[in-house]
Amino acid sequence: MTAPHRIVLIGYGPVGARFVDELLPAVADGSVELTVVGGEHVEAYNRVLVAEYAVGGTELDSMLVGDRAGAETAGVRMRLGVAARSIDRDARTVELETGELLGYDRLVLATGARANVPTLDGVERRRRDLVSLEKYAGALVGRDDELPAGITALRDLADAERVLAAVRARHRIIVLGAGVLGLELALAAAHAGAEVCVVHHGGHPMPRNLDRGAGLVLRAALRRTGVTVVANSRAEAVGFRDDADGTRRFDQLVTADGKQLRGELLVLSCGVSARAELALLAGLRTAAGIVVHPWLASWTDPAVFAIGDCAQIVEHTEENARERTLPGAPAGLIGPGWRQADWLAARLAAEARGEVRGEASAPPSTADAADRSPGAQTALPAEREAIVMLKAEHLDVVAVGDVAAEPWDEDPAHPLRRVAQWADPEHHRYVKMVTEAGVLTAFASVGMPRTAAELTLLFERRGELPADRSLLLRFDGPDDDPSAAGDAFAPTATVCWCNGVTVERIEASAAAGSTTVACVGRDTRAGTGCGGCKGRIGEVLARAAAAGTASGTGGSGGPGGPGSVAESDDAPSLTG
Repeated sequence: MTAPHRIVLIGYGPVGARFVDELLPAVADGSVELTVVGGEHVEAYNRVLVAEYAVGGTELDSMLVGDRAGAETAGVRMRLGVAARSIDRDARTVELETGELLGYDRLVLATGARANVPTLDGVERRRRDLVSLEKYAGALVGRDDELPAGITALRDLADAERVLAAVRARHRIIVLGAGVLGLELALAAAHAGAEVCVVHHGGHPMPRNLDRGAGLVLRAALRRTGVTVVANSRAEAVGFRDDADGTRRFDQLVTADGKQLRGELLVLSCGVSARAELALLAGLRTAAGIVVHPWLASWTDPAVFAIGDCAQIVEHTEENARERTLPGAPAGLIGPGWRQADWLAARLAAEARGEVRGEASAPPSTADAADRSPGAQTALPAEREAIVMLKAEHLDVVAVGDVAAEPWDEDPAHPLRRVAQWADPEHHRYVKMVTEAGVLTAFASVGMPRTAAELTLLFERRGELPADRSLLLRFDGPDDDPSAAGDAFAPTATVCWCNGVTVERIEASAAAGSTTVACVGRDTRAGTGCGGCKGRIGEVLARAAAAGTASGTGGSGGPGGPGSVAESDDAPSLTG
């Protein structure tokens, strides 16, 4: 009998848990022996929802994405609450901080990312270059920087508990950074009753996703909700006070232009960096992340793979092999991470069964070139540009692609590019659409949820916009009839982008008895990623239920009625 393929997974976040789930059949049939190493003691949970948890908007049980008991029953060896200390690629072993050695045939790194700590006078920032790692490995590998009392990032449950305590106490919270995650936290905390101030050094929020017009409309909308926004202010230092017990605690954020912003809690929301220190110490090629081929194997070692927020996918060429910097970065989104986990699990399971052969300098090959199963595909399918959605009560922001072009620009490199723009700053509404030869390539929408849903559908299908772009604005007009928007409910329309779930898949789930958003999530995984599509799932279920009621048979809506699907009051969105 052939010995089982030994696979060690380091990292048990949402991407690692997905990899385990997809590999369970191979574990159960004995072709794979899987060992999982995770630094946290708790079950894997969806980190995208940590901000919601931090303001009391969701419970931990609804965030869980792993099934430790089921995995262990299938034969997976779980090592949770323990960190990996080093990798010996020659011996093909992983050493844990307990001293235990784990042998592997294939090593999968799903170590995720850590929050960036900006340069602030008063806050220690640890270097993680090779020299520092070799000297202080025990203090740096798998560990986050220790922040002073009253200062936190927002990446795990401990961070969320600190924020939740401040929200419940109605403390003043200062959020440093105006990206999507920082703004979602700020809006949710303000909605929960906290006093919130967002500080950033740019001219408008979400600068990576929005043009100036959309950003300024968003800034006005943020202020309308009660969030203070301090723009064009670079944070320089933090001031402290001493508690009665002698604890040195955050008191104020000082900016380069002289502002002193007082608060009880400072939340750092300044982006993330891949946790690549294990790979760096093991001699693997790293850049913005762990550098891997399109088939997710390391450039340096074909027995090592990376998925999720630590993986930087780059096509290897003779030219870039000599470059110190490489293009791109880890995706930073849960949807691509899950798709990487699905693909790699199928690929390694096929390899364990002898159906696929991996080689050092070439993509995995299969004897049957016509086989298009996931395990036989030679590389992970390329991702499209990610649709970014700001999830908040009564504030809708959706964007994708490069929206920097202006309507009056003349670019010889893009003679067929056209830009249409509409703004109503007084009512906090804005839309910009960028096309090439009539096909939508980018857009930004603020305060226009139904227009954004239609544009998302057109972007997904690479569809042409109507010659009169103003026709798209009617979707958010007072006389629009949502039920007439048949295309939005086309069977193949994507509802959840994180998991690639379509309208017809949700309708099939409803027909099988899934009458709530939560039930559909358990059946199809729709809505279990960023959560932005839950309102849209509710719409599909309500429509299916109404159709069933009208026919008197239950139809594709299943046994539930329209009232049974109202789990989310969010404005509809096609993004997941």
